[in-house]
Amino acid sequence: MVKLNKIYTRTGDKGTTGLGSGERRPKHDLRVAAYGTVDEASSCIGMARVHTYSAHPDIDAILLRVQNDLFDLGADLASPDTGKDLGYEPLRVVPSQTARVERDIDTLNARLRPLNSFVLPGGSPSAAALHLARTVARRAERLIVELAQKDGEHVNVETIRYMNRVSDLLFVAARVVNDNGEADVLWVPGQNR
Repeated sequence: MVKLNKIYTRTGDKGTTGLGSGERRPKHDLRVAAYGTVDEASSCIGMARVHTYSAHPDIDAILLRVQNDLFDLGADLASPDTGKDLGYEPLRVVPSQTARVERDIDTLNARLRPLNSFVLPGGSPSAAALHLARTVARRAERLIVELAQKDGEHVNVETIRYMNRVSDLLFVAARVVNDNGEADVLWVPGQNR
């Protein structure tokens, strides 16, 4: 159970932060950047939810689940599995979380016609916010992949799968809130030559 009595601790004043294992890392460390960017993606989803809360309650419920999962994912990244006893059972992202996102994608995508062009971020305010969240989720995914390929680092592969699906979900959700794709702004290659 998380209990936050005091918001500032001063333990990071010298530019380090603590992992779930108690290990201290520089705040610019790749692992910290990865879970920090996951948090940023969640914040962007929170901004998108300002638009989906009443207009698209089905999508809003999905986004709320994703935000909760992203906190799980951040906790997973903050407690790398090094094989050492941490004194507690660390939270891990599991395949059922990824499978749930896949089902949500399939449900939302069933409403849409296939694309014949790339979609430019925009259309409605809710779609633009979802596209922004999508691009931040992709950046988080890239950082997690980079971290996973770094010698000596341990990353739960399900975190990569989950982040990959989340950005797909955000893309499909953006199309749905854009009048089921009818208000999508499509890329026209070479239009301004």
